[in-house]
Amino acid sequence: MSTEILTTVGQISTADITLFEKYSTKKTLNKNDNLLKQGEICRSVFYILSGSCYQYQGAEPTESIIDLHLEKEWMFNQDSLVGQSPSTTTIRAFTKSEIVAISLEQLHRLIAQSAAFLQFGSILNQASNRTQLFDNAFNPARKYQYISNSRPLIAQVFP
Repeated sequence: MSTEILTTVGQISTADITLFEKYSTKKTLNKNDNLLKQGEICRSVFYILSGSCYQYQGAEPTESIIDLHLEKEWMFNQDSLVGQSPSTTTIRAFTKSEIVAISLEQLHRLIAQSAAFLQFGSILNQASNRTQLFDNAFNPARKYQYISNSRPLIAQVFP
């Protein structure tokens, strides 16, 4: 499991995999469980082993979807994590999901023990972490075209 996760980041040794397993935690989320609530500070990055999640702003029934997260993807609220400021979004499980979490504090410990974990910067520096679909005022036809071209699994997971 950890090997698959860490290959999304870069080249990691067997010893580094053991370190990662020591500092990360596996969690199960039920549908509609919140991983991060609006106003909380995001203190971890999450990898979705199975299931799906989404980020939204506001409250039901007028919530505005900001991002959709699929299996085998990293997920976090970038602005809150990097700035250690209150999140403007909520991250919620769309389906029952299994995730691996690593806190920012634990990530710093990993980097102190192995420079290989500096490769996590490629995840943390994703300035365009949000799906472009939700950051632009696309009409319905353009939204569908964008999803079909860039992230075809979204249409299969999220109705």
